[in-house]
Amino acid sequence: MKNTQLHGFHEALNASFGEFASWNVPMVYTSTMEEHLNVRNSVGVFDISHMGRLRISGKDSLDLLEKVFTKKISKTKEYSMSGPTLALNEYARVIDDEMWYKINDNEWLAVPNAATRERMIEHLNSVAKIHKFDVKVEDLTMEYVLLALQGPKSVEIMDALKASWASALKPLEFRLNETIAGIEVYLISRSGWTGEDGYEFWLKPKEAENLYKKFLELGAKPIGIAARDTLRIEMGFVLGGNEYGEDPIKFPCALSLRYGMGSIDWSKSGFIGEESLRACRREGLRWIRVGLEMKKRYARFIPRNSYKIKVNEIDIGWVTSGTYSPVRGRGVGMGYIDTRYAIFGESVTIEDHRGRNGEAKIVDFPLIKKC
Repeated sequence: MKNTQLHGFHEALNASFGEFASWNVPMVYTSTMEEHLNVRNSVGVFDISHMGRLRISGKDSLDLLEKVFTKKISKTKEYSMSGPTLALNEYARVIDDEMWYKINDNEWLAVPNAATRERMIEHLNSVAKIHKFDVKVEDLTMEYVLLALQGPKSVEIMDALKASWASALKPLEFRLNETIAGIEVYLISRSGWTGEDGYEFWLKPKEAENLYKKFLELGAKPIGIAARDTLRIEMGFVLGGNEYGEDPIKFPCALSLRYGMGSIDWSKSGFIGEESLRACRREGLRWIRVGLEMKKRYARFIPRNSYKIKVNEIDIGWVTSGTYSPVRGRGVGMGYIDTRYAIFGESVTIEDHRGRNGEAKIVDFPLIKKC
């Protein structure tokens, strides 16, 4: 397993570590539920350096991105993020879902998921070679640390650091080469993966440690990857290997994700996987991703990955992700079900690997309602 750049720092914070996508990451500092609620109600800081950092540069950079992704990248304004958007294989299965940071038409940054970073680098280079695009793909993952400050009090932290300009950033806007409390930050964006307001930062390792300490001094709490997962499940955000992947047997067509957020632009043509994706649209879907909420009587039943979803003893789908939601006070999750049964509010049975059952209802995303 690979250690992130701040591994020793997290050891000093008494983090419990675990494996994620071949990285040894800080999973928990106190408890997952405590950390989860801290992000929902206050503010927390994540080290998410297990994820990738890429730079694409060259005169054909935009052409490459338009070829690989399902969204019209060309619509992106400078110093704004484009996405989320999907990179598909020829079978319309998702290689990765990503956000792209536009510096200019010839220079872009991205954060691929940890499990697909090497695959995306290979894919981008392969497509560039086939189409003779003049581009350079650089892996900056070990050069920069990636931190995320998340929660409703994130802006207060930035104001306390005399970085009040950060509150003027709109969602999915970013700035480069800023100084925060004397600390050099390569990139700061108003973005995150928790459903809360917040910021993400690219910094050199020593600068990252110093900024992390500043956050803690001002009341932010360290948050592990376990809470990051429970937070994203509450919002209905997808994870590679759970909700999507390239295997056409294991994973349905990308349309079945119901990704939304403009991730697919149907006015666009020429991207990889387009023919299969349009065929899915013409022929209709067998499977569709929905939310699941356990009924009160089964509040402690957690719908886990690969549990069966049933109606009247008929298998109609499977769970992809689930957790206990401290906000809802019950188990929540998501999964794929046969479109014939995809009716919000209808009851289903979740069956675990030992044949034990819990009753749930089909709901839409997000799985929690935010004010």
